[in-house]
Formats: sequence, C-alpha cells, structure tokens
Amino acid sequence: MLLEGLYKVNNLEVVDNSITANIFINKDHVIFKGHFPDNPVMPGVCMMQIIKEITENVVKKKLFTQSANNIKFMAIINPFNTPELELKLDISETDEGYKVKNISKFEDTIALKSTTNFIVK
Repeated sequence: MLLEGLYKVNNLEVVDNSITANIFINKDHVIFKGHFPDNPVMPGVCMMQIIKEITENVVKKKLFTQSANNIKFMAIINPFNTPELELKLDISETDEGYKVKNISKFEDTIALKSTTNFIVK
C-alpha cells in the first residue's frame, strides 16, 4: 500500500472478472490535513492508486499504470461525511497487462468513473 493507513478494505468480492470492494477511508490520515485544511477531500490521484492496489491484489501481480482515460470525478469524497466507498472493477486481460473499468460510489452517488490500462512490472 503506497499510502499506508489511508484506507482499509472491509470486503472484497470477486466473481469472474468483476470485483466489488468496500473500503473505509481513514479521516485522520495526514493527507487530509493538507488536502484541504478545514475541508478534507480525497485526492483523485489517491483514488487512482487505490484502484491499482485493489487490482494488484486480485491479479496477484505488480502493475504500472500505462494509461488512463475517461476519468470523470463526479462528486467530492469527504472522508468525514462519506468514509465508506464501494468500488466496482471490471478487469479484462490484455496483451500487455490489464484494462480496468471502475465505478466508485458512496451511498447512491457516483464519485468516480474511469478506465485504466495497467502493464505488468
């Protein structure tokens, strides 16, 4: 885990190539003191790292982000208001690694949609 203690996976369900991960964000993590003071927001790059780490856990390989497209941040993730997130990942194998389509949400609100291509390190 690159950002030790930022989040905890509460539940990970793998069905074929579809993964559902329920995570809990640590509102007291040091990153929220700077991003942003008195108005904490989960950094988008951290969400992308979480997707990578969950994918690595499932495929049991170290990955490198080759490209990311269709990244849409649709709602602010405030760890004090909505510390629990559900990430749905559809993983497909490619010639170089894996393509991951993601939808991350809290409650009924979609916070992030993305498609990322990873290559095996």
